[in-house]
Amino acid sequence: MGRDKATIELPDGRRLVELAIDALIEAGASQLVVVGGPPEAAERRSVEIVEDFAPGAGPLGGIVAALDAGRNPVVVILACDLITPSAATVRAVVEALGQSDVAIPVAGGFDQVLHAAWRREAVGHLRQRFDAGERSVVAGVEGLTLVRVSGLAPGDFADADTPADLP
Repeated sequence: MGRDKATIELPDGRRLVELAIDALIEAGASQLVVVGGPPEAAERRSVEIVEDFAPGAGPLGGIVAALDAGRNPVVVILACDLITPSAATVRAVVEALGQSDVAIPVAGGFDQVLHAAWRREAVGHLRQRFDAGERSVVAGVEGLTLVRVSGLAPGDFADADTPADLP
């Protein structure tokens, strides 16, 4: 996109990140955190902005920062560029977590690692993997108990990679 996707303003006046925030609120989230986000992400919502301790190093560091900032035993991670996030899908992923460390939806044959529910206690494992040089979320979850969630609406995982993808 050539710019921070989170701050892209949509025709309805909301910023792109607010779509994810709204889905989390509707799903019942009690704490909202944007990692590495611009201050504008918190202007219109009760959102904490936390620093990405490794900016530019990929999403694994952002997940570690979110889990560190979380106050609840379960933390849901959503990408800031989702165009049709669904509260029902967020709830389904959380329900699938059970006693696992992470629940990752599968859509289009791919793990949707930036739409997952995590046990906050997985942060130690992820930080250790990150500190050892791992940057891939898929590789970072090796050694954790993982449940894959299928049967969800594929459209709930659509993201905006180009201006043509925006609603």
